[in-house]
Amino acid sequence: MDAQGRGRDEGIDPADQWVLNPDTGDYELRLTPSSGRSSAAAGTTDARPPGPRRRSKPETPPSGDRASVPGQRGGRRAAGGGRGDRDETRKPGSRAAPAAGRRKAKPKKAGKKKALVWTGGALAFLLVGVGTTGYFVYQHFNANITAVSTDGASTGGFSKDRAINVLVIGTDKRTGDGNEGYGDAGSVGHADTNILFHVSKDRTNATALSIPRDLIADIPNCPTKLENGEEKDIPGTSGGRFNTSLGQSERTPSCTMRTVTELTGITPDHFMVADFNAVKSLTTAVGGVDVCLAKDIDDKDSHLKLSKGEHTIEGEQALSFLRTRHSVGFGSDLSRIEIQQQFLGSLMRKLKSNDTLTSPTKMWSLAEAATKALTVDEKIGDINQLRKLGMELASVDPKNITFTTVPVLDNPDDKATVILDKSKAPQVFSMMREDVSFTAVEKQEKAAAKAEADAKLKGEMAAAGDVRVDVYNGGAPAGSAQNALDWLQNEKGVLKSTNQANAPANVKKTQLVYAPNQADQARRLADLMGMSASALKPTTTDAGEMDPMVLTLGPDFTEAGSPLSAPTKAPDEIQRVEADKAVCAK
Repeated sequence: MDAQGRGRDEGIDPADQWVLNPDTGDYELRLTPSSGRSSAAAGTTDARPPGPRRRSKPETPPSGDRASVPGQRGGRRAAGGGRGDRDETRKPGSRAAPAAGRRKAKPKKAGKKKALVWTGGALAFLLVGVGTTGYFVYQHFNANITAVSTDGASTGGFSKDRAINVLVIGTDKRTGDGNEGYGDAGSVGHADTNILFHVSKDRTNATALSIPRDLIADIPNCPTKLENGEEKDIPGTSGGRFNTSLGQSERTPSCTMRTVTELTGITPDHFMVADFNAVKSLTTAVGGVDVCLAKDIDDKDSHLKLSKGEHTIEGEQALSFLRTRHSVGFGSDLSRIEIQQQFLGSLMRKLKSNDTLTSPTKMWSLAEAATKALTVDEKIGDINQLRKLGMELASVDPKNITFTTVPVLDNPDDKATVILDKSKAPQVFSMMREDVSFTAVEKQEKAAAKAEADAKLKGEMAAAGDVRVDVYNGGAPAGSAQNALDWLQNEKGVLKSTNQANAPANVKKTQLVYAPNQADQARRLADLMGMSASALKPTTTDAGEMDPMVLTLGPDFTEAGSPLSAPTKAPDEIQRVEADKAVCAK
């Protein structure tokens, strides 16, 4: 699309300056208005960054030292083109005069919002940092992308009218030059770093949930299409490490997706996988990432040697930083997760900065590095689909992006692994499933306050021993009815309860049907199970004295004792940090 017409009135929008040259059949970068000659004749550069003011000459593509756009015929210049055409009489820093018959472009702030729509994404969190545009939309970048199947483990792709969940996986595979000293020797590429990136339906906030690689988890059976085209049903394992959901037994990223769903109750829309090379190339492309250390670090395992204070790191040094664990915190993988989150927050801030947003060279390098570094699912295995995803994510402000970690406890049976903290983890998962923000977003605070007021259950409650209820499974995990019954009877004293097995029909969410004269019983049961008022379904006629209420467990029921209504705030004392906060690694 040629956006020159719009540029005359509004200034230049770099997002739309890739135009088709009819003489060559290639896309070329044109950052100035058309002047009646083909952009193929453009051979000069202007040192000023893209912005709302006019340039005297077009720019060459920002891909290094005056390299041509990939796919374009290299070194082409029209007769008379080149540096010799530059107006040497114009004073340094002065503006070029507008072309005859044309109105001068209106001065306009090079606002971040427009720049966000221009720049290109790298990982899911990088997409949130900068978004994507038609900058990418041509064959060169599309050919860089590697895509593999979700094997039916995803939602089928993101949608504009609901929340978005992207699973970002970092593998420990030692592919590429200089990576022999990292990860496990001979690793097939396990799920070493795992972040479930949740972006709210209204796009005002996001949560990046780190899942520890050493978490004990159940890995389900995984129908998988292998690289050679063979389809295979890979058996699941019970009580294994989360990181074995990828690589082990030929498992692909789709199996990690299924494991995340099994763990959290959230089905990811997409996945993105990056290896060690991705970290090195992306941090180099952005010009380095700022980090802070609260002490000197000399880690022989990760090869990181940095003094106390602030540093800008990239490439090999950035990878060493992200691999460091023995020299920070308690020396565990959980400590490494914390510095990874600090690093990613800093990366987001760097990507939002004008130094990045106004640099064509940096943005070209990011686009090149990102598309080469990633393996994505087939639903976003096309540049245009990545662009659409980036456009959905680009508006999230770093102050409303929360990094947190699945709450865990040390495994008493194996000190090298961790297990879910069942007093806190279900609350975190519920907040993400129900799209509750971890940050104080004003709009959500008001909505939550109203919902709490509307859902408040008024009136007297019956004693637990007087509650009479039949429990059905209407779409919850197998065994849920018995699980709920045992908990009600043994933990809460609801002895007049019965397991009625499967419901006649499944329900979308857990519900309790009761008669008007059972309202006090319904309030008690709702209080015990953490049910909201919307889950209570009163009938119009009274019930008999011995008639039970009907509790039907839906897909939102994960475990007895976990509240069925989403909490309005995160559990106390969970590890978390906002992306706009600079934190020093300890």
